[in-house]
Amino acid sequence: MSEPELIRLRPRRIRVICWASAAVLLVVFSVVATSLHGPTGDGYGTFQRGDQLAMVGLGIFGALGILLFTRPRVEADARGVRVRNLVGSYELPWEVVRGIRFDRGAPWASLELHDDDLMPMVALQAADKELAVEGVRALRRLHQAHLDRLTESAPNR
Repeated sequence: MSEPELIRLRPRRIRVICWASAAVLLVVFSVVATSLHGPTGDGYGTFQRGDQLAMVGLGIFGALGILLFTRPRVEADARGVRVRNLVGSYELPWEVVRGIRFDRGAPWASLELHDDDLMPMVALQAADKELAVEGVRALRRLHQAHLDRLTESAPNR
């Protein structure tokens, strides 16, 4: 029996939305930056080149903030599963995983651990519909293969 290969899962819809939003935000801040010139109004201040660069910088930071939402990823193989969410990453062996859940109405799938904890997997989002369902099925197959290996290697008593 051959070892299952590495499974890599990433959200699709949120990545498209975030990349488009980041590009739009950067363009908007760049356009605003080019329109900043001359006096600030009734006061004595005037817009300088530094103000324009600051606006572009704010656009870049805003775009990078939006792109953080493209960070989630799940990788799994015969040894275990690695989950990277918006904040934090976890590497779990299959021994600590009881099951993979994707409850009706839940925004994303989660790992159910033997200590009754739920580990969210933001990369498997309900918004991706069939892609997320196929990802959960692939993870369940890997988990089941691990359980099968455990029962095969267990000594008969």
